[in-house]
Amino acid sequence: MQATDAVERAQYLSFSLGGGEYGVGILKVKEILQYETVTRVPSTPRSVRGVINLRGQVVPVIDLAAKFGLAETEVSRLTCILIVEARLDGQPAVVGVMADAVQEVIELGPGDVEPAPAFGTAVRVDFLLGVGKVGKRFVLLLDLDRVISADEKEFAREAAAGALDGAPAPGDATPDAPADPAEAA
Repeated sequence: MQATDAVERAQYLSFSLGGGEYGVGILKVKEILQYETVTRVPSTPRSVRGVINLRGQVVPVIDLAAKFGLAETEVSRLTCILIVEARLDGQPAVVGVMADAVQEVIELGPGDVEPAPAFGTAVRVDFLLGVGKVGKRFVLLLDLDRVISADEKEFAREAAAGALDGAPAPGDATPDAPADPAEAA
C-alpha cells in the first residue's frame, strides 16, 4: 500500500439493521453499548426511542429502523446502542443509535465506494455518503449529520440542556401554569 492510499482510505463500523447492512465513519463512533433499558419520552418523534443515562449524561436514542420507515427495532441479545457524535447546527452532540447487531470495522478506498442509488433502498439518498463494496456485500454508508432530523436535533439539544431532567421542555406547560391558555382566563 502506498502513502497516498492510506490517506484516501477510510474506516467504517458496519452494523445490521432491519435486514440491511449499514456503516458509519469509525471516527463518529465513541462507544458501543449492550442494549439497556431506554426511557420513553412522551411527544417525541417516532424515531426517538427515548433516552439513556450515560455516566450522568442524558443521551437520546434514535431507532434508525423507525426513521427509515421500517418496523421498530426488536430488542434481542445482540441489539446494541452505538454512541456517536453528530453535528447539530455545527455543534457536536452525543446521540445513541440502535442497531440489530454490530458487524465489523471495514476499510474502504475511493474505488470501493459508489454513489448512492436514487432508488431501491429504504434510506433517503441525502442520508447516504455512498455504497461501500466489501467483497460481494454492499454496505450503505450513512451521513449521520443528515440522518438526524430537525425534530430529533431539538430533542437532543433539550436532553443535553437538562430539559428532560424534570424541567419542562420549551413549549411545555409548567406545573404551576395551565396547559391551556383559555383555562387561565
